[in-house]
Amino acid sequence: MEQVIATHRNTDFDAMASLICGSILYPGAAPILPRAVNANVKAFLSIHKDIFQTISWDEVDPDRVRRLIVVDVNRWDRLGRARTLREKTDLDIVLWDHHMIHGDIDAGWRRQEPMGAAITLMLRQLMADDRPLTPMQATLFLAGLYEDTGSLMFPATRPEDARAAAFLLEKGADLAVVGNLLRPAYGEKQKDVLFNMLQSTRRETINGYSIGFNRQRIDGHVGELSVVVNMYRQILNVDAAFGIFTVKDDRCMVIGRSAAEGLDVGAVMRSLGGGGHPAAGSAMLKSAKPEIVEGMIRNLIQGNQQASVQISDLMSFPVVAVRPDIPMKEAAMRLREKGCTGMPVVDDDGRILGIISRRDFAKLRKDRQYEAPVKAFMSTNVVTIEPGIGPMQAVRLMVRHDIGRLPVVDDGRLIGIVTRSDAMTYFYDLLPS
Repeated sequence: MEQVIATHRNTDFDAMASLICGSILYPGAAPILPRAVNANVKAFLSIHKDIFQTISWDEVDPDRVRRLIVVDVNRWDRLGRARTLREKTDLDIVLWDHHMIHGDIDAGWRRQEPMGAAITLMLRQLMADDRPLTPMQATLFLAGLYEDTGSLMFPATRPEDARAAAFLLEKGADLAVVGNLLRPAYGEKQKDVLFNMLQSTRRETINGYSIGFNRQRIDGHVGELSVVVNMYRQILNVDAAFGIFTVKDDRCMVIGRSAAEGLDVGAVMRSLGGGGHPAAGSAMLKSAKPEIVEGMIRNLIQGNQQASVQISDLMSFPVVAVRPDIPMKEAAMRLREKGCTGMPVVDDDGRILGIISRRDFAKLRKDRQYEAPVKAFMSTNVVTIEPGIGPMQAVRLMVRHDIGRLPVVDDGRLIGIVTRSDAMTYFYDLLPS
């Protein structure tokens, strides 16, 4: 197949509807369903998979793909395995999205407008082309539209969303079926989490908004935590609520829900390396302390990151660095002496060549390898930052690349280093007393 349609992981009804609508607007294009879909979509597909046919990435030959149609997302890292198409140089990319933050997918053609749901944008084209629509398709599309607009009640809803809903009802969309599709998947595990959240809740006012915060450790798999956070917000009757869940491997899952116009949860989550809409968003952070994440959210809502603070104010210098030709055993000794987990590798002009860290020593299997030069084992894919950049950008880079340090370079030369603890301490110190 030469044309494929892709959407984000943890596919919701808006993304699912956009996939199917894409197959109508682009005949011959195959919709790729990610492995991870939300519980309601999974239940829907178990009954309707013969009606709404999709393919898996395993059925795609990347070498044959000439056009990629991306719906309801604009970032490569949220496309699942379809992100491997990023390396193709002859790929024609078409993008449909209602998230206004500019992602890293460089599309040759895009329709990106602020709308309550992505399916609304695609329905505009479908109506203009006068494409036929079955009642079942209309019902799925309305489920996607209602899900992302809160049945037209979320602040991000636009008049065009309402007009699209009217069009779908005219085409036979069944509101009773939509209501069943969007019924939250809420069981005993979700009840237990919600009970624990209500027992230890914190409610405060930030920038005029009432906010509920809660931190919980989750043992084992608990699905549909977004449903729990939304119920938590409704019960507390706050403008926004944030659930910060520590899950296995000390990963930190952050879920936010907002009912206040002007409090953009999606923007908050994007700052943490995640994504979402003004009314809903989520992020996954690795090796992050929940209390520090909560502090970062407070600062993002409060808008008190001081614009004058730059990486140059936080970085450490001079930097402990090594030359590429020193033996690994000497590098190991320096790491132990300095008590650090990694060091930049630089040439004689101070230009950074790589990073050598403790994890690189795990590659050593024989004693003689400790005599080998650092350049044989260093990581060369180095993520750097410039001194004039703000702390939040540093945090985004660390989260996105799962790294604990960023070399600071000026005109290509190493001038300092900023660590995860430097950035976290900065945000933690800004917490209101």
